[in-house]
Amino acid sequence: MTAGLAMFLLDAAFLLLIWPFSAWVAVPSLNLRQNALLLLPAAIYPLSNMLSLYALGLYRRDIILKTRRALSRIPLVVGAGAVCATIAVILLSMTLLSVRHALHGPIPATLFVAASVSFTFCGVAARLLFLGLRRSALLRPRLLVIGAGRRAWDVMWLLRSEGRNLHYDVTFLHKENFGTVDPRLAGDATVRIMQTDQPMLEIVKHCRADQIVVAPDERRGMTLDELIACKTAGFPVLQYMSFLETEIRRIDVKRLDASWILYSEGFSFGLIDRILKRALDIIVSLILLTISSPFLLAGMLAVKLGDGGPVFYRQTRITRGMKPFQILKLRTMRVDSEAGGAVWAAAADRRITAAGAFLRRTRLDELPQLFNVLKGEMSLVGPRPERPEFTRSLAEQLPLYNERHMVKAGLTGWAQINYPYGASLDDARSKLSYDLYYVKNFSIFLDVLIILQ
Repeated sequence: MTAGLAMFLLDAAFLLLIWPFSAWVAVPSLNLRQNALLLLPAAIYPLSNMLSLYALGLYRRDIILKTRRALSRIPLVVGAGAVCATIAVILLSMTLLSVRHALHGPIPATLFVAASVSFTFCGVAARLLFLGLRRSALLRPRLLVIGAGRRAWDVMWLLRSEGRNLHYDVTFLHKENFGTVDPRLAGDATVRIMQTDQPMLEIVKHCRADQIVVAPDERRGMTLDELIACKTAGFPVLQYMSFLETEIRRIDVKRLDASWILYSEGFSFGLIDRILKRALDIIVSLILLTISSPFLLAGMLAVKLGDGGPVFYRQTRITRGMKPFQILKLRTMRVDSEAGGAVWAAAADRRITAAGAFLRRTRLDELPQLFNVLKGEMSLVGPRPERPEFTRSLAEQLPLYNERHMVKAGLTGWAQINYPYGASLDDARSKLSYDLYYVKNFSIFLDVLIILQ
């Protein structure tokens, strides 16, 4: 069980225990036995709270690791969820008169207060309990890594820094014909390295391994019969790249084995997937344009009043199939910002105007790209589009860079919610690892999760 899933289940358990009693105390008329119609408005509050916790990042690894930071976010997240739930219940009661009659009028303010107080308590209690569980062995997956060389060290380092779980119980099984032991593993007092000729299945049972990760530097010295015996005995056996893809949720380009890409599943898009993705793009874009139109108009006015230049900025970018298109954004830089040619944008770029700094910080400058989405040039979710000059340069330096163009460029993407702003070759390599993961594992469900965040 991953750390995020464990945290989610704790939140759900506390809500199931606390919310029914809190709702009844706040509004005694919420008697579900007498009127089942009340079940819908009563359920909207906890559902909205859980969505708010997810959308605002409370199940992300970096936030889970920092308990104090997570606790400081709880009141804001809970408040946002309660407000959205109250609006949804009011709209529901206005639409369905039967629900309004069941509520005996408009939704009382006491229910909002009860949700805010009880959900804050649940969120804090769940995270304090999780902090205690982290220190035990209950949430630690048990792994047996075959090999203890450089590749095994890479697995250990990536799990510690990016793994979906906060802690792992790892045992390394090494034999002489696997190559030399990595000195970084040998010098780590917390690492267990077993060097024995015992049958592998006996070692796996002794370690009670949840998974076996095959990561020897020298594969020719490994017998497959022992791994097959482990697999048929019910122990999952994973090649180290497949294991890392699942655990760190990206494809590590630095350690990429091209043969793994060739033989692993993914990178396929059916007709139904494309139809559903296009439908999602159109529906969500229209909703977002309707909701954000006042902010878009205000942003346009701010740009115009700032220096009197053009409001919109058009630039050639690359989308699916390496096709160029004109991306539309609110202008955030001076009119002559690229008089000397194409330049990487920086986080604190001096070419950015005063109004542009605010628009970039709030992402309001990206709103016009919704028109690109409606035209079919972009999608809501996908790799961010780059300029042709940068695309050619990056494709020459980064393997599999052009594979990110198997899908339409996106307004946001897996890289955007997992990697901070950057504008260098190393940043492009890191973002590519997330883009390749998205392209390889594309699904409508993944798109919805990215949109929520």
